[in-house]
Amino acid sequence: MAPRLCCSSQFSLAVSFLAAFAAVSNAGKVAVYWGQGADNGDGTLAETCATGLYDFVNIAFLNVYGSGLTPVLNLAAHCNPDAGTCKSLSSEISSCQQSGVKVLLSLGGESGQYSLSSADDARGVADYLWNTFLGGSSDSRPLGDAVLDGIDFDIEQGDGAHYDELATAIASRCNSAGGCLLTAAPQCPYPDAHLDAAIKTGVFSHVWVQFYNNPRAHCQYADGDASALQASWARWTSAVPAPADVFLGLPAAPDAANGGYIDSDTLLSQVLPAVKGAAANYGGVMLWDRFRDRSSGYGAKLQGNV
Repeated sequence: MAPRLCCSSQFSLAVSFLAAFAAVSNAGKVAVYWGQGADNGDGTLAETCATGLYDFVNIAFLNVYGSGLTPVLNLAAHCNPDAGTCKSLSSEISSCQQSGVKVLLSLGGESGQYSLSSADDARGVADYLWNTFLGGSSDSRPLGDAVLDGIDFDIEQGDGAHYDELATAIASRCNSAGGCLLTAAPQCPYPDAHLDAAIKTGVFSHVWVQFYNNPRAHCQYADGDASALQASWARWTSAVPAPADVFLGLPAAPDAANGGYIDSDTLLSQVLPAVKGAAANYGGVMLWDRFRDRSSGYGAKLQGNV
């Protein structure tokens, strides 16, 4: 009898191990945008990382650049780069990174003035980003000496020209210096009007698709109906080139966007099981933004369940 008890115990342990491994291997990550909260309502960057809710924090936004314009970092009321006060974020960035959170600079956003006029312009912006925020060197580094983990593309203006060249130029710099992350935040209608060519270069690590702020019939959740979202998800996950994974981008509160909000219970019980089961390259959930998430507690409800 003893050997059978032994083997039964070992079998149970093996089953438990495999179940645990499967759960971990299917676990997603969470990304969030930080920096645009009214009256600093999104808290500090260090506080955001210290919550333990996020794996990626996108600092939003560098929303003026290209076409001969002097780049402008806009972090709402958090700091003034012209006065040098954003350099205080250097220690907070380092704190985030030490806790395992990747910190990126997001380009673009809904407002601002940005475009790329040529391939040379794209390479010039890449040089600026590398020297000012990544592994290069410059006398002017608005965020101090901290070296960010990468660049996020949230391009919502213009025709998307030359962003493929910008992406490959940054990737070339990163690859020659040990690597950094490139991420993209396209809108959910496929293909994206601004980032299609860039994403097709295959140099992105993560693509967090914005399933919000779009016509409900096109691609986002509305009134209990996830069919448009699931159809768009299938197109995105089949089209994004490896090695990138794909995140489900969602508003963290009903007022965070013009449509697309999914309450956390519905997300966890219905939508996430469907999208995770439909794509091997599922990466996790992206939230807009920390300001809304801080008040809604949405991210806390997702913790450990994504």
